Amino acid sequence: MLFILYYVIAIVVLVMHFAGVLARYNADWLVLVLAATVFPAVIYL
Repeated sequence: MLFILYYVIAIVVLVMHFAGVLARYNADWLVLVLAATVFPAVIYL
């Protein structure tokens, strides 16, 4: 269940990033947070 919630949040953040919404509100750091949370899982697998 938490994986589904994580993926939904990640998709929403990426869509907002490519639409320019995050840049407008100076919140592009959310993309970096997502990248940092994915990185340990990639190393583990």
